[in-house]
Formats: sequence, C-alpha cells, structure tokens
Amino acid sequence: MSETAPEVPAAAAAAAPAAKAPAKKAKKAASASKARKPSGPSVTELLTKAVSASKERGGVSLAALKKALAAAGYDVEKNNSRIKLGLKSLVNKGTVVQTKGNGASGSFKLNKKLETKDKPVRRCCRLLYRQTPPPDWLGSALCLLASLTSPC
Repeated sequence: MSETAPEVPAAAAAAAPAAKAPAKKAKKAASASKARKPSGPSVTELLTKAVSASKERGGVSLAALKKALAAAGYDVEKNNSRIKLGLKSLVNKGTVVQTKGNGASGSFKLNKKLETKDKPVRRCCRLLYRQTPPPDWLGSALCLLASLTSPC
C-alpha cells in the first residue's frame, strides 16, 4: 500500500503542468485576435452618411446621430467616445459644420462650401494678350489701359 500512494500524486503532478501549458497558448491566440483591424466603414464615414441622409434644415443633433448609428447596427454605448472624437475631427477638417453648441454637442450639417472648391482662376489680361496678339490697334490700346489699372 505504501508503494501505490506515492504513484497517484506523481501522476496528478505530471497532469497539472500539462494543463497549465495550453492555457498560456490560449492567451497568446486571444491577443493575436485583438490586433486585427475591424471590418466595415470607419466611424467618420458612418457619421458623414448619417448627416448627409438627414433632411433637417438646421442640422442633425448628436442624439439623432446616435440613433441613426444604432439603427445601422453600430454599438453606440460601447463606442461613445469614438463618436464624439469622430465628430470633432470632421468639424476640424471642415467636412461637417457645427450649427449649434460646442464640442461634440449641438447640431451638425454638411459643409456646402467644401464641395464647391473648384473656381475658375482669373487670368490677367496681359497674359492673354501675350499668348494671342491683338487684332488691331484697339486691342493693344485696351491691353495698355487694362495693364495700367489692374494690379497684376
């Protein structure tokens, strides 16, 4: 009997280290899954879509934005700070204009001035006449008159 008693704890002791080793590997696998990038659109893209979909004249409030994101399947309670930071960055970039409030509170709407960026560049009349010669003395007189009055 004395010979069988030490064998049982030795077997249990051998099984215990074997059980601890897979636990460490499981922790490494879990940390590797956290490092991957989530799929789907970013928060700022979702916010711009929600603001553009709104027909409100005065803009969309933060609460209405959160409701729209929640309806689209975004976890608002978990990512509340990301929503606020995304809104602030959109306001700083100029994509969204804040009509009321300050910070992340208030109402927001799309910036119309950002969309109409491309304006035709005004060219100086002297440059135009250098490229094409004036047809007669009247054209050269107008060019001379314009060159005296224009700052360019």
